[in-house]
Formats: sequence, structure tokens, C-alpha cells
Amino acid sequence: MRHDLTSLRALYELPFFDLIARARETYRQHWPEHEIQLCTLLSIKTGGCSEDCAYCSQSAHHDTGLEKETLLPLEKILETAGRARANGSTRFCMGAAWRGVTEHDAKFQSVLETVREVAKLGMEVCVTLGSLTPDAARQLRAAGVTAYNHNLDTSPEFYPNIVTTHTFQDRLDTIRSVQAAGMSVCCGGIIGMGETEIDRLKMLEVLCGFDPAPESVPINCLMPMAGTPLDGQPPVDIFQLVRLIATTRLALPQARVRLSAGRTRLTREGQALCFFAGANSIFYGDKLLTAANPGVDADRSLLEELGLGIAKPEPLISVAEF
Repeated sequence: MRHDLTSLRALYELPFFDLIARARETYRQHWPEHEIQLCTLLSIKTGGCSEDCAYCSQSAHHDTGLEKETLLPLEKILETAGRARANGSTRFCMGAAWRGVTEHDAKFQSVLETVREVAKLGMEVCVTLGSLTPDAARQLRAAGVTAYNHNLDTSPEFYPNIVTTHTFQDRLDTIRSVQAAGMSVCCGGIIGMGETEIDRLKMLEVLCGFDPAPESVPINCLMPMAGTPLDGQPPVDIFQLVRLIATTRLALPQARVRLSAGRTRLTREGQALCFFAGANSIFYGDKLLTAANPGVDADRSLLEELGLGIAKPEPLISVAEF
């Protein structure tokens, strides 16, 4: 069933306990193992981005004190990836603060080589590099990328309040290139940027229209960064967050719903509610790009206390299948 705004709103506005009970039932039907996927995110090129995303400390438009850096050397990336694998992560995500990639640029070729080496570790390889052409997407897939992260961030209507250097349609065009190349789509949003609850549901409505549906849906709570236009925004209401996770679980039952940035602003009890409502993936490690994240030991302790297992790697799809 493909959900529109009306049906999503009907779910979202159910009495709270009815909503999370329905979401839990759907979760148990499609994810009976009760396991959490652990993902590690590494910034392989930090700062100096030409985009003006209002939430991002890496934008060159904002005075955040973050220094522009070059691409991390391969050895450093492989060291981090190996440590992540040893700690239980099954997906390794690499992000570069770029507007997009140019197919024949030396930096992009370096990223392709890095992907080939990380793929040898046996983890799923995810990258987020900004906008992609169809050819760049094909090259990433051939190198071993299994998933591409490209968040919608918010609703089409609210999007111009957050970013002006590219359009919502630009995001959709990249997602089409990713899907055509045979990579799975990791796509979600950020809440707490001043948008309404309806904006969040409109974003979810767009995600529900993807064909195929997104493989994973990260739900980020804004981490206000000093020097950005969104510094000082209050924390997201925990019940609004849980409602959105539960509605996402019901609307996209086979997607991994990832509890992403902002977990340092949630209590253990709040995170437990999110898992109960259908979240089954987290970013794991002390840092998400430039934002703080709960420590590995804290996450292990919480999952153990909740009786949640750690997901094993998904079977990797052969490039030859495409």
C-alpha cells in the first residue's frame, strides 16, 4: 500500500499507545530477529562545502570555526573501518563535504579506490558525496558501493528555508541516478529545524513514492551547531519523534529505520521507546561527521539491557548482477 499525506496523518494522529502498538506489530512481522543494525559514519573530507545547508557546520557559508580539510588518506580510513568492523558494525558509511562529484576528478577516483579497499573488509559500503550524475553513480556501484545516502531533509515546501544552493528536485534526480545504478537508497530527514509535523509527514509521503522503496530511512534530530543559522533550536519533543518513527515503520515496513543524529539529546528511556516503535538501526561510534554521538560502551550497555541483538551483515549483492 502506498501512503499519501491523508493516510499518513491518520496513522500519526492515532492515540499514542495505539500507534506504537500497531508499529510494534508490524515490526515483529517483518523483523522477527529483534536485532539492531550497527553502522559507522566517517567524514573522509571535512569542511569547506559550497552548499549553504542551514544545519551544517561544514558549510563555507557559516562561520563555525571548522577548518577545511583534504581527503583522509586511505590508511586512516581503512584503520577506522577495521576498528568499526571489530566493534560490530556491519555498514561503513563515508561522507565528503562536497556539493557533488565530477566523474573524472582525481578526488573522485581516490574515493573509488577507497571504496574498493573498504569493500574487501566484508561490510556494506555506503557513501554520501552530494549530487551524482548517472555515470558517477554507475562508477560507485562498480567499485563496490552498496548504498548511497542522500537525505531529503524535510518537505518540498519547507526545503527552501533550509537550503538555497540546490533544489529539492536536485535531490530526487540524484536518488534516481542511484537507483538506476543498482545501489540501495538510504534516505530520510532531519527534524527540529523549525518545520511543522505536517512537513515531516510530507517528507515521508515523498519517501513512500520511491520505487523501489528506500532500503533505510535515517531519522535525524537536529544537533544545533554553533555558527549555523539553526544554532539554539530546542530539542525535538520525544513523543513527536516516537510518533514519526512509528508512522515510518507502518508506512515502510521493510525499511531499516535508523535512529541517527541527535541521540546524545535523548534519554535511554527515550531511545528505548524509539526501538519499541520500530527503529532497528543506529549510527555507532563516538562521532557522526562533526557531531557527538553516544559512546560504543553506552550503546552496547543499552542494547544488552533491552535484550536487543546485533544484526549480522546482509548478503552482499554481486556487481555482476547489474
